[in-house]
Formats: sequence, C-alpha cells, structure tokens
Amino acid sequence: MIRIELRCRVDNLCDYTFNFCWHNRQFDPDAQVPYQNDTEYTYRNLADALKTSTEVHIKGDVGKRLAQGMGADIRHLGGTGGIGIGTTSRIFVDGDVGAEAGLGMVAGAVYVSGMVEEPLGNIIEVHSDVAGYRKFVSITDLLCNHLPEVPVSGSLDSEKLRLVLNDGILRGTLCTRCDCPVDVLVEGDAHNGTGLLMRQGTVTVTGDAGMNTGAHLNGGTVVVCGVTGEFAGAYMKCGVLLVGGGMGYAGADMNGGAIYSRRKIATSPPAEKTRITCADMSLIRKLVSASRFESIRYSKYEVGTSGKYVSVPMRDGSLVMRRVD
Repeated sequence: MIRIELRCRVDNLCDYTFNFCWHNRQFDPDAQVPYQNDTEYTYRNLADALKTSTEVHIKGDVGKRLAQGMGADIRHLGGTGGIGIGTTSRIFVDGDVGAEAGLGMVAGAVYVSGMVEEPLGNIIEVHSDVAGYRKFVSITDLLCNHLPEVPVSGSLDSEKLRLVLNDGILRGTLCTRCDCPVDVLVEGDAHNGTGLLMRQGTVTVTGDAGMNTGAHLNGGTVVVCGVTGEFAGAYMKCGVLLVGGGMGYAGADMNGGAIYSRRKIATSPPAEKTRITCADMSLIRKLVSASRFESIRYSKYEVGTSGKYVSVPMRDGSLVMRRVD
C-alpha cells in the first residue's frame, strides 16, 4: 500500500497515460509529486503501484484528472491499446477531487470521502462497499465486464448492456475503449471525447457534446442530437459519427468510417463531403428516428478520393494534412 499526504492540490495523479503537456508545461512522470509530507513518491510510482493492484491512499484534496486512463494498456507507451493488468486497482482519497477524474478510465475503482467536481470522466458512482467513502467505477468496465455494482443514479440493465444517464452530471470520454455491444443513452449534454477509441457499442447524447467527440473511433457508433465541439471524428478508423452540427473542423486525419451531419460542417483533409445513399438514409432514420424527408437533409463526410494528402510537421509539433495535386 502507498500512503501519501498532500498539503495542496496536485493535478494528474495516478495517470496511466503520462500525457504530455498541460498549459505548455512538460509533464515529467518521473518527477516527484509536489507538496508531499514526509514522502518522495513520483507520478510514475503511483501509477506503477496501481498496475500491480497495490492500493494508493491519498490524504488531502486532489486536483484535476485523477486516474486518467486508469486500467488501460496505453499504446503510445508500448502497450496493446486494450485493458492492462491491475484491473482491481483501488485509489482512496481522504478529501475532495478536482474535475475530469477518471478521463479514459477503463478499470479499477476510486473511493472519495469528499466532493468530486464536474465534469467527470468515464465514471459513475455506485453503492460503496467501504464506509465513509463514495465509490466510482468505469462505465466501460461496469457494462462490458458485468460488474456486480449498483449505480447511485441512472438506469442500468446489465443483461442488455444498456445504461441510461439522466442524472444531469456532465461526463467526458464516455465508453472509452469499449469493445462490447453496449447501448448508452445520455439524456442531456456530454463533455469532451465521447466514444474515444470505441470498437463496439452505441452512445447517444440527446444534447450537445464537447471537443474530440468520436475521436479515434474504431467501430462504434456515436450519436449527438445537438452540436459537437471542435475536432469531432479526428483520427477515425471505422464506425459512425452522427451529429446535429459541429463547431470548428471535423474528420482531421480520418482513415475510415463515416460522419453524418444534419447541418453543414467544415472538415479537415482527408475528410470531405460525399454522396449520401439510400442505405445511409436508412441508417440515419434508425439512429435518430428521423422521417424519410429529414434523413435526406443530412450530409455525409468520409475519406475523400479526389486527391492525395501528406502530413506536414509544424513548428509546434503538430501535423497538418496538405493536398498533393
């Protein structure tokens, strides 16, 4: 067991992704966690402990993005991209937790004695088995692995893998890495990254969704009745993203799949508008209960065939797709 006491809030604790940069500051996983009392643990120490199912107990309030990617075997760190070892890992926080806890989380449990700020990540509160703590588990884990947990809010049908979220809580990265035929309905809005890295299943959002909706989608279906934020469908490989409209550019570095939008949206190469077919319109009617007339009004976007594109590295390290004539 690891015990750590904090004098001030610290972001990115127990982060399986060690994701690169926050506010233009490089995140070093081997740096010591600041504001510790009488211990010298690094960020990596905490994540590695959890991967061996060693409990991590934190005394004090915790900052943003606690347990990001918890349970995932991250591909850019040499993993498989699926769920890794240490799936029974547990984090205990004696204090409050900042926003976006459990982003991309696919396994394990987080116990909190205090408050958890919204938006949440891919987690839902369930009835706790430890007195004095609220318990949160991954929505992906809850549905795909038939966890014997009872959600505090919403409606769960374990046999049909169906979950209705109607508690008004804003959540991001819903159903991340899901590889089973789930059916999740969000009655309201969703935060960033809905359907991130999904391989199977359907997520329907009756309201709006944030940035990176359907990013890296690899076989699932994401439906947003309202408007999505920027970078919807970025890096899509397979699957369906259906939206009412979108902000910014959609389909950046798209490799496959299809984006449907009721309102015209701007796209990034190689995504471009293509002809909508009768099969497309049938799918739209099925997903959003649209009439035949309404389905005709949708536009379809997919990887274009009108030209070739190359990746051009920019000074800030990002890549821009440019057409080669």
